[in-house]
Amino acid sequence: MTRKSERHFSGKTSLPAVAGLLIAVALLAGGYGWMTRTSPASQAEPPEQVTIATNTAYVGSCPVIVAREKGYFASEGILAVVQPHSSGKAAMEAVLQGQANLATVADIPVMFAGMNDQPVSVIATIFKAEKDHGIVGRRDRGVVTPGNLKGKRIGVTLSTSGHFTLHAFLSRHRLSSDGVTVRNYKPEDLPTALAQGDVDAIATWEPFLDTSLTVLGGNGVIHYSQGIYESLYNVAGMRTYVVSQPETIKKVLRALVKGARFCSDAPDAARELIAAGMLDATKLKASWPSYRFNMALDQGLILALEDEARWAIRNKLTSRTEMPNYLNYIYLDGLKAVMPSAVTIIH
Repeated sequence: MTRKSERHFSGKTSLPAVAGLLIAVALLAGGYGWMTRTSPASQAEPPEQVTIATNTAYVGSCPVIVAREKGYFASEGILAVVQPHSSGKAAMEAVLQGQANLATVADIPVMFAGMNDQPVSVIATIFKAEKDHGIVGRRDRGVVTPGNLKGKRIGVTLSTSGHFTLHAFLSRHRLSSDGVTVRNYKPEDLPTALAQGDVDAIATWEPFLDTSLTVLGGNGVIHYSQGIYESLYNVAGMRTYVVSQPETIKKVLRALVKGARFCSDAPDAARELIAAGMLDATKLKASWPSYRFNMALDQGLILALEDEARWAIRNKLTSRTEMPNYLNYIYLDGLKAVMPSAVTIIH
């Protein structure tokens, strides 16, 4: 029996069967491989959605807009949803209300968050500028020089960088804040209030400065905050979100590093991506060299927050009488991992 069995399997009549068996095995293996490659379980993870509240009409948002438009977020596996706002204060409020994961915001709202014990964390400063805040006055109301502001009605958005700019400007020119009447407006309503004569001057930022000058024509005069206030534009989120999502924060930061670099190195292309709703193209181009798009967490941010906290306490804009430790409101680990040289805060 053994010999017959061996002769049967080694005979010529068995070759077609063996070949057929081999083909079947190959087809099955190939089919399994195809199923494995196309199986949902083996595909790349879906992108993680991160909602970023930002003032889309402000030039400081350039790194965020560019990172989205150029695919830098996407390449990191992030689906960036840009939520438009007219101020960093409003963007920060969206984060505080749980409507956004991150916000682009100037230093003033961060300072107030600390004074109000709202646990936010700055993950990076993405933009700095000295000539994007200022005061626009009406010549026909006698507002030509800084000293002319005494006794005037000035429109401002309270608890914003525009508010701080006004007080710093008055202080620099030895004018008392008690000597002016401050009226609160949404930032987008300031140009209209000035044009209609509801106020004699406004303190705000771009593009609302430029809009006001355009509407007033020769009747408008501007005084920039250069040398008085430096805008520090940051990305911040609730501390619980930032600390619990370290890998997500690193991905966002890597995309923003590329976005900031593009804004700095390719200004013409960057302006094309962000131009909608911003300054007149010619004015935007002229102002661009004074803008600094770079990622940082430096000691200047801490010093600015502390200076602004003293201002808030002195002017009774908060019920607190002592400032918090603002180092607790800055998340260092993310940027240290992505761009170590950018972190120079003493800690």
